[in-house]
Amino acid sequence: MTAQDSKLGDTDEKIFVGKGDEQAWLTLALANRHGLVTGATGTGKTVSLQVMAEGFARAGVPVFAADIKGDLSGICQVGEPKDFIVKRATEMGLSFQPDQFSTVFWDVFGEQGHPVRATVTEMGPLLLARMLDLNDVQEGVLNVAFRVADDNGLTLIDMKDLRALLDAIVPDSGKKGADAEEDPLAAIRKAAQGFGNVTKATVGTIQRQLLVLENQGGTKFFGEPALTLKDFMKTDRDGRGMVNILVADKLLQSPRLYATFLLWMLSELFEELPEAGDLPKPKLVFFFDEAHLLFNDAPKALMDKIEQVVRLIRSKGVGVYFVTQNPIDVPDRVLGQLGNRVQHALRAFTPRDQKAVAAAAQTFRPNPKLDTAKVIMELGKGEALVSFLEGNGTPSMVERVMIRPPSARIGPITPDERKAIMAASPVKGKYDTAVDSESAYEMIQKRIAATAATADAPAGGGGGILGQIGSIVGTIFGTNVKRGRLSTGQVIARDVTRSVTNQVIGGLAANVGKSIGGQLGGSIGRTLVRGALGGLLRR
Repeated sequence: MTAQDSKLGDTDEKIFVGKGDEQAWLTLALANRHGLVTGATGTGKTVSLQVMAEGFARAGVPVFAADIKGDLSGICQVGEPKDFIVKRATEMGLSFQPDQFSTVFWDVFGEQGHPVRATVTEMGPLLLARMLDLNDVQEGVLNVAFRVADDNGLTLIDMKDLRALLDAIVPDSGKKGADAEEDPLAAIRKAAQGFGNVTKATVGTIQRQLLVLENQGGTKFFGEPALTLKDFMKTDRDGRGMVNILVADKLLQSPRLYATFLLWMLSELFEELPEAGDLPKPKLVFFFDEAHLLFNDAPKALMDKIEQVVRLIRSKGVGVYFVTQNPIDVPDRVLGQLGNRVQHALRAFTPRDQKAVAAAAQTFRPNPKLDTAKVIMELGKGEALVSFLEGNGTPSMVERVMIRPPSARIGPITPDERKAIMAASPVKGKYDTAVDSESAYEMIQKRIAATAATADAPAGGGGGILGQIGSIVGTIFGTNVKRGRLSTGQVIARDVTRSVTNQVIGGLAANVGKSIGGQLGGSIGRTLVRGALGGLLRR
């Protein structure tokens, strides 16, 4: 054992994870080849996750991790030299060195961390359909709604924008004919029908699913200021990577919202970051706890996109580590992308459990000295079977090791400690107050109000220059006169007048959206391009 190996610390190129007959080191240059941490409840997965997160942070690599039970929050506090920690370090020939790491807490609900928001436009139809559990027909209508919004400059920021848009694309069931009132949203409805049959019943079903999402707290997730992912990719004053913790105990009560939110984050990183090739260390490492939720009941189209993102995001310098109970929770085509493995104990009480153990053993490169399937069931708390990539990217033979003790606190922090961390946060005040920018809802309401004002304005005019122009033209052709039955010439003149006025007002609303709209206001008036998972491409 070298002098460098005899202390509890990492090198500039590797992270020390544990020790058995051999030492287990995670190579930083291969850390973006992704990884998997598995094991039954209570076997030490969270400690392994914390050990790796600490190692990445020391190396200057920012970390994002979902904290399901609150146990990971202790990483922001100095570790305590408790007897069992010191004993384990001593048995491994190490010296325990207490440490703590710069941490930022995030919370979709804004209760135990900074609020995390995305706009509906950024989320995109594919992930939103997954979040709402829509069938193929309903997802098709949602895609139509997004396309109409993109083409007409209707920025979707929050839930009320999406509701207003869905109402706007429903076919008009009002009366037709010469006496019918002008439909201010006729152009939107026509555009929607141009992409296929949009029925009131289907839109109604989507609206009801939105209500379910709102009842689960989804309303707080959509809005502005939207999350800037670069805020995850920072280092502290000492050059260490910031540890970003998503408080997910409440969020996990809505599994589909939790899984879709983390998948959205992955897709945003995939779309925003430039190609980086093979780096000495990752730009960011992303730990996805309860990873099976991502794949449960996922349709094939979504699975194809997930596989694509996981396969290609490593070239952007991002490492993704899935944390779940068993490797079979992860589909084979994704599992094949996960080169760094940590397997804690599994219990085999049923025939299904025994098959799961056998499957887990087969995912490792065999070691002639170990009966992998047998050892998986014998592992004690804190022990794991480990296989990390080495050399030219080939997996090492599986080894039975004891995971080293973390340097920071093991276990949750107190409310007062959390409050102090948030008060010193580098993003304090940036996301804490929601902003309601002008977007699709307001623009649609303006279009309706403008058309109503044009139809009902008195002959004397009013309502500004547009109102006066409409009044003058309407008086000339008789379209502002309270009428019984109009002549054919008056009907034509009325339709032309209203059409011109609506186009002018619609253009004015779009310009207003550009000038004072939200973060996506600059996209108004042009068709948007969406990426692999339907999110907005902004590069």
